[in-house]
Amino acid sequence: MKLQDATWQEIDEFDRGAVIVIPTGSLEQHGPHLPLFTDSLLVTAVAEAVERTLPKRMLLAPTLWLGASGHHLRFPGTLSLEFESYIGAIESIVESFSLHGFHRYYVLNGHGGNREPNGIAIRKLKAKHLESTFGHAGYFDFAKEAIADVLTGPLKEMRHACEAETSMMLYLHPELVRNEMLRDDGLISTPPLVGVVHHFDEITEQGSYGYATLATAEKGKMIFDAAVKGVAQEIETVANGYFLQGR
Repeated sequence: MKLQDATWQEIDEFDRGAVIVIPTGSLEQHGPHLPLFTDSLLVTAVAEAVERTLPKRMLLAPTLWLGASGHHLRFPGTLSLEFESYIGAIESIVESFSLHGFHRYYVLNGHGGNREPNGIAIRKLKAKHLESTFGHAGYFDFAKEAIADVLTGPLKEMRHACEAETSMMLYLHPELVRNEMLRDDGLISTPPLVGVVHHFDEITEQGSYGYATLATAEKGKMIFDAAVKGVAQEIETVANGYFLQGR
């Protein structure tokens, strides 16, 4: 069930064992060829497809579209929450549901910059609600094998306005892709670095990172289908319950 389409009576009657799914996205620059709302559009599409397969096992909240995007703020149009405000928003959503008896939650992420604050929010909530179930992951985490198999460029993972994201947008929202502006971008440190933090204006020329010129709608469909299948399996397992046992 989609929260925004329901009445309060329908929510009152909904299964309290269902999983509350909270998609998290962003409104931030995605290079010269993709719209600012890309991350929110993609995670929403995956979440809604999963809801269509599990309408009675999950309650889908509207996408939290204002993300942690401080590392993109040098690019006009980007909007961002401070980490504390972003974490507080997730906590407030969960506490609202908890007040009405729900106890299974999953934050489905669509933006890399949300990963760490999502984890902090979930850890804080778990410490407070020990009997509740909490999970969080990016939709792209469930499609890693498909992404590596499908992409033809040298970068075999999803980055930012890259071959993978651009392919998904060509499949889901082709009217929003500026095909004439497709370009490859991304700067690599010499010598190589592992743990240094950079903002995107430091590591790109025009804001994207990857090989967008290689994107196709066909690749996007394969990545999307893999993500939906993987997320649906995860949510169904959380909804049905599971055991933790020794090896």
